[in-house]
Amino acid sequence: MINTNRVIGIDEVGRGCLAGPVCAAGIIISEDSLGELSVNDSKKMTPRARETVVTEIIQRASAWSIGIASVEEIDQMNILQATLLAMRRVVQFCPEKPSYAYVDGRDDPGLGMSTKTVIQGDANVPIIACASIIAKVFRDKLMQAYADEYPGYGLEKHMGYGTKKHLDALATLGVTPIHRKSFKPVATCLRNEASVR
Repeated sequence: MINTNRVIGIDEVGRGCLAGPVCAAGIIISEDSLGELSVNDSKKMTPRARETVVTEIIQRASAWSIGIASVEEIDQMNILQATLLAMRRVVQFCPEKPSYAYVDGRDDPGLGMSTKTVIQGDANVPIIACASIIAKVFRDKLMQAYADEYPGYGLEKHMGYGTKKHLDALATLGVTPIHRKSFKPVATCLRNEASVR
């Protein structure tokens, strides 16, 4: 029997981006509190809806945490391993020690506890959906801050994903320190830069 007071839901955001870290979030929240929330997969919610509900989610949580894997770690170990590292850091930094985890996706991060991986868990498991919203709001704010530091790329709009605007900006403005050099469009841009020197 699972002790629902010690269950953590974990999800990540930013895995497919060309820029910025991959961020994971985890939440421990009672079933009663979870039942009072209206949550969905963060990708299906508007930014305003996420901002509204994330405050309520955090207020009702008994514990929550963020785990990040940097651009350097992504380039060093690949995006899958960096994502799993970010998830392990969620548990490492969580103020309460969970005993069971629901994790979005098919890959077990190796959390040192019983873990159920759920494909499309952010759409089907409410505690994972809550983690998804926390991760998305956190990372979006981070990318908006990067947009001030690296203007012209549209980071505040696409959050680092490979949109046409982003790819065009890469071609004209070049690669920044927050771009993932192991990702093909960025690597191609770096080769092009090198060839014209």
